[in-house]
Amino acid sequence: MVQMAIFGAIIILMASTPFLGYITIGPTRATILHIPVIIASLLLGPKKGGALGFLFGLTSFINNTINPTATSFVFTPFYSIGEVSGGIGSVIICFVPRILVGILPFYVYKFAMYLKTKRGKGGVSNTGLILAGVSGALVNTVLVMNLIFVFFREGYAAANDVAVSAVYTFILGVIATNGVMEAIVAGILTLCIGRVLMQKKIREILGFRNDFGY
Repeated sequence: MVQMAIFGAIIILMASTPFLGYITIGPTRATILHIPVIIASLLLGPKKGGALGFLFGLTSFINNTINPTATSFVFTPFYSIGEVSGGIGSVIICFVPRILVGILPFYVYKFAMYLKTKRGKGGVSNTGLILAGVSGALVNTVLVMNLIFVFFREGYAAANDVAVSAVYTFILGVIATNGVMEAIVAGILTLCIGRVLMQKKIREILGFRNDFGY
């Protein structure tokens, strides 16, 4: 519970700090809140990681409700712009990808460790840390943007002043710019932080469970 509380406090603090957890870029927001969720997934496991991913989604839900941008309707049912308003799709977009951010990196890293130990090598997997960070960031961006297309393509096109027929091209552009940049940053930070915290002795000292089979 203490470990969960520490990570939860970090997420809330980042989400509450302007231009740290959420960075407004035009009509949308970029984020680095997936970083502590990814690290928590590796250290605490997928269940607690998923719970902290839910907290990540909750901060987004609250932020887009009380401090909206032109596209906040895709993250909260309590905001509308013109004739476009959020709904159940907003809740799915806000929470499902963020919960997966706390689940997927654990299994990506575990698979990387399986391959490493199969080759007779031990220690922390640098490749696994990078892939865990990248996968956590990308599952958030790719799922969010594609679910926006599924639920709100017309409203999202109007909010960004693009034609409905061109909205998926616009979405791919967001993934290729914001998404790739977030994935690179996540990979680097997960490697730098994980190289320290994922060492067996450090995990034992801090009381984190050993779920990777080494």
